[in-house]
Amino acid sequence: MKIIRNLLALIGLASLIGLGYAYVRLAPALAEFDSDFPRVYGELGQRLLETGDPGVAMMWAVPVEEGLTPEEVIESLKSLATSRNFLFVGESPFYKQIKAITGEDYRYVNFLSFCDAGVGKLMLEYRDQYSGFMPCRIALVEDKQGRLWLYSMNLELMIHGGKALPPELKAAALRVSTTLQEMMRGAAKGEF
Repeated sequence: MKIIRNLLALIGLASLIGLGYAYVRLAPALAEFDSDFPRVYGELGQRLLETGDPGVAMMWAVPVEEGLTPEEVIESLKSLATSRNFLFVGESPFYKQIKAITGEDYRYVNFLSFCDAGVGKLMLEYRDQYSGFMPCRIALVEDKQGRLWLYSMNLELMIHGGKALPPELKAAALRVSTTLQEMMRGAAKGEF
């Protein structure tokens, strides 16, 4: 019994030393992180545990109401973007590209791109790598059961996942994030 107690005491001591070392090493770096980073990573981790798929965990998904056509959803997205000072900057009808390559029809998949050039400039002035987030994309996808969905990248990791963004960029990025979500929810109902 004494051996087990001593072994457990050693394990406890090693754990405390390890935690102390981790705190000393990580605390200075984490002090510069956005205050919401624990929440964002916690939510990402929860979605990852639920789905087992990081691609699913990093996306926003909104089901489109039954009866709406892809054309109606696209027109709704464009209208909602315009009313929020977002530019519609492009469309990539993936299903047409698949047909052109294979000669076979494919379910509806279309990538729509939107941009706020002012925010884009702020992002590029901060880091060139942020160009990978531009333009903002919303995918309109017909699932294998024939239901339409809207998907877009969850911008929370970019906004809150690391060192705090400069205040002006953070405010602009939060506005873009909110706008994209509003557009998706509105277009899923056919709003204009």
